[in-house]
Order: sequence, then C-alpha cells, then structure tokens
Amino acid sequence: VQLVESGGGLVQPGGSLRLSCAASGLVFSTYGMSWVRQAPGKGLEWVSRINSGGGTTTYADSVKGRFTISRDNAKNTLYLQMNSLEPEDTAVYYCTTTGGTFRGQGTQVTVSS
Repeated sequence: VQLVESGGGLVQPGGSLRLSCAASGLVFSTYGMSWVRQAPGKGLEWVSRINSGGGTTTYADSVKGRFTISRDNAKNTLYLQMNSLEPEDTAVYYCTTTGGTFRGQGTQVTVSS
C-alpha cells in the first residue's frame, strides 16, 4: 500500500493550497479516508474525514468552513482544499485510511508572511 501526498508548500496567511494523496495497492473506493496533521513540537491532530463513497465529510472545529475534503475514486485520489490559511495551520499533513492502518509520508505546509 502506498499513499503519496503532494501539494504542500509555503503560502502567505489568507492564501490557499490544495493537497492531493495518490493511493495505490488497496481498493481505494472501499476505504474511508482522513487527513491528519502534526505541527512542530506537537502531536498528531485529526483534520477531516470522508467516507468511502465521498458523501459524508466531517471536520475539526479548527478548520471547519475553511477546508474541504473530497475524493475521486476513479483516480484513487484524496484531496484537501485549504482556504484562508492561518499560521496555526503550519504542519506536516498526512493522508491516512480512517483508523490509521495506512499513512503516507506527509507533505509540509507552511503559512507565513
């Protein structure tokens, strides 16, 4: 199983980024998926999850209204659209199967002026 995140980078406060997670080696369409993040010096924080079909999404209060999770099962890809980014969103972002059995290597998001 491979989960490969991409799309991170340096962005100014108020800016946007879209993260992608390309999945292989599993039947992607049967897994609920999540995004989690780890800020410097802190533990893992759950950000958002989406069910296997994509019809149900949930968000942490800290990102609700700013982030949107989605998936394309035909492309085996998970997305996280991040708008109105804040310095507090700086972290390494990981995609995981919900429950954490599989996790990618992460992509760095830095929000700074």
